Amino acid sequence: MLAKRIIPCLDIKDGATVKGVNFLGLQQVGDPVELGKKYAEEGADELVYLDISATLEGRKTFAGLVTRIAQEIDIPFTVGGGIASVEDAGLLLRAGADKITVNSAAVRRPELIDEIAARYGNQFVVVAIDAKRIDGRWTVTTHGGKRPTGKELFSWAREAQERGAGEILFTSMDHDGTKNGYPCETFARLSGMLSVPVVASGGAGCVRDIAEVLTEGRADAALAASIFHYGEIPIPRLKRELHAMGIPVRLI
Repeated sequence: MLAKRIIPCLDIKDGATVKGVNFLGLQQVGDPVELGKKYAEEGADELVYLDISATLEGRKTFAGLVTRIAQEIDIPFTVGGGIASVEDAGLLLRAGADKITVNSAAVRRPELIDEIAARYGNQFVVVAIDAKRIDGRWTVTTHGGKRPTGKELFSWAREAQERGAGEILFTSMDHDGTKNGYPCETFARLSGMLSVPVVASGGAGCVRDIAEVLTEGRADAALAASIFHYGEIPIPRLKRELHAMGIPVRLI
């Protein structure tokens, strides 16, 4: 069995790592490069950097940061935030990113997935999906879960894969920030119907939550932010405990 991945997520605004709730009440939590190096040294398998202030000027600034990250961090990293064209993706990949992630722009224009995958390859494309249960149906949303779309989680994930997504990053907006665990049945269904890896995001409050989504939920990786930024669950401890439960993880 392939090792399960642990992936810290770093939200970037004006060149600093920040953390808040739905991008409100943002507080700086560290330098993106130094924090990324720390997580890499602690045993993180990958990193995700999201530009949450992706104006045109911000995109250029972010590309410069991506170059610094690529020069100083020796584990794979994904970047995203406001990517709406093949050119946006190319700028960040040329700067040194290993993968890019698209979300709202792909919901608006699904062909974007095809275009990026055709130019750079499926392995470079992560499609992030934010969804919540509305009237018993998993509905894809944008704008931090505030705007429901006409898309349904499972059909959209399948379409994203068919269009060229090499990975699906799913966040349940009903669980995000609650620290009450993940909807494991939903993750298991998603993982069972897709042939590409599924990354679980949103809901981690303890080691057991992460263990459950990697086993019962069949997720290939778990992504988290606050529990790492605030030292609630240090990566070395998390991995040791997962290993003790018989979950395959890369230990350092």
